[in-house]
Amino acid sequence: MKKRRRSNASTFISAGRLSLFAAAIICVFCAILGRLYYLHVVRSDVSIAETDKARNRFDTIPARRGNITDVHRNLLATSRPVTVLGADPSTLKFTPENEKKLSLIAALIDLPYSELRKKCLENPDRQWVKLAEIYDDATYSKIMSYKVKGIYGNRKYERVYPSGELMSHVVGFVNKEFDAVMGIERQFDFYLRGQDGFIKTERDGRRRELVQFRSKDVPPTDGMNVELSIDLVLQEIVQSELRKINDKYNPDFATIIVSEPSTGYILAMASTPGFDPNNFSKYPQGNLRNRAISDQYEPGSTFKIVPISAALNESLVGPEDRFDCDLDTVTYKGRTLRLPREAHKMETLSVREIAKKSSNKGSVQLGLMLGERKLHDYAELFGFGQKTKIGLEGEIGGTLHEVKNWDGLTITRLPMGHAVAATPLQVHCAMSVIANQGIYMQPQLVRKIYDNNGQTIMNYPPRGVRKVINPKIANLMSEMLTEVVSQTGTASRAQLKGFAVAGKTGTSQKIVDGKYSNRKHVASFTGFFPAQRPRLVITVVVDSPNLNGIGYGGIVAAPSFKSVAEQAANYLGIQSDEEFEKKVAWKGFSQW
Repeated sequence: MKKRRRSNASTFISAGRLSLFAAAIICVFCAILGRLYYLHVVRSDVSIAETDKARNRFDTIPARRGNITDVHRNLLATSRPVTVLGADPSTLKFTPENEKKLSLIAALIDLPYSELRKKCLENPDRQWVKLAEIYDDATYSKIMSYKVKGIYGNRKYERVYPSGELMSHVVGFVNKEFDAVMGIERQFDFYLRGQDGFIKTERDGRRRELVQFRSKDVPPTDGMNVELSIDLVLQEIVQSELRKINDKYNPDFATIIVSEPSTGYILAMASTPGFDPNNFSKYPQGNLRNRAISDQYEPGSTFKIVPISAALNESLVGPEDRFDCDLDTVTYKGRTLRLPREAHKMETLSVREIAKKSSNKGSVQLGLMLGERKLHDYAELFGFGQKTKIGLEGEIGGTLHEVKNWDGLTITRLPMGHAVAATPLQVHCAMSVIANQGIYMQPQLVRKIYDNNGQTIMNYPPRGVRKVINPKIANLMSEMLTEVVSQTGTASRAQLKGFAVAGKTGTSQKIVDGKYSNRKHVASFTGFFPAQRPRLVITVVVDSPNLNGIGYGGIVAAPSFKSVAEQAANYLGIQSDEEFEKKVAWKGFSQW
């Protein structure tokens, strides 16, 4: 019996098995020790970095982008908070209890439960599947109250443009990555974007934050707000008029600008075609261009204010001096130069009548009296050939060639607005010189930058850039330009009841295939009112209006000036000339 028991024991714990088992255990421990030595000694730096990466947590807290408002603090661009609700399919469990809660969550976010379930089951290995965007904090709080593990939200901001297409070219937009693309959004991005905050902390094996180990907690600094000089009501008036122009003439583009001549503040500026910055990707790239500053055209007769006022300012002529506007040629510096054609036959005209009837030959003769250098320099003083520095992205400087690059025809074409190209804003600023006593004002779209407490951080006051002509000459030009808007002038359709209006029409042929087209024209009108106490300058440019015959500025653009001016006068409460004269007379009587 004893011998048998000894045999069984030796079979159960044989020396070979015991040795093999012991060797295996030793090998495992050696492997573990070797691995630990490798991780903690050989590549300790890498191991520490990977551990820190897994344990440490760095969360960015986005700053709120500042608002853009009109002059009355009406919102043009704002940022609204949004919570992006999502699920972690690798964590989410579809237990009977969870399914009841998930069906309630699906109802709250207006998503069929079957679709929510499908999104999660189709992506079992993903840690994030977007379910919905929630704009109501109460809804998100209710969802979180169900405490479904694997359902959570990320807070962010969404840029919204309440005015839509109304202010698209001026305000601009930010893209989906919140990068400023154009307009005020881009120009003032430094002030608007703010500074993101962040939290640096640690988390446990279940990826939960260990608040006690939070090492840095930097709150975000919200962006500043930008107040524009734009008046939303005037902007709507302008946009409404542009829609009428589109319906009636279907032009390639049209632009209307309204400003205060004494300050340079732009009160309304719009172009068509436009776009909605809330859905900018749905529009052709061409619609995003701000035509008021990025498209140039030959200004035509609106440019004639340059040679006329320059000749008067240099005392070369008086308003009643007369010129033969029936001549075909003139002699200049020993050369015989051919004068341009007139739209209608004209005879001897005074300088006043040259402006009123928009005589090409008369304007050219005034330009010849000035000479190349003075004509060029005055054009520069009026703002042609250089950017207005309004600050918006995409502005071009137009075209005004240096005198050394002029050909033999330039001296006879520039005075009538050919051989020069300008943006609508440049033409607008040139007319503003006449309206503002001969001073060129810096055109501006922004009045101030302020914080969320309403405290002004930076002001943008009116800024006079340079003196262009004598105030007396500017007043004389205003008087002469009122005759352009008389019953017998070229802009009779721009007349306003109760107001004297000063302005100038323009009708320029477009260059097509290297030649001036007889069918394609740019119709324009730029003017101001009341003529002797200017409150508003308004410029209308219509590129290639479709109609039977020539699209004259006096026919196409002048009526739009009148429409905008009438509505603006009513809205702003501008006194008529008669009311103003009565007020002045009564004030003088009272003082007496």
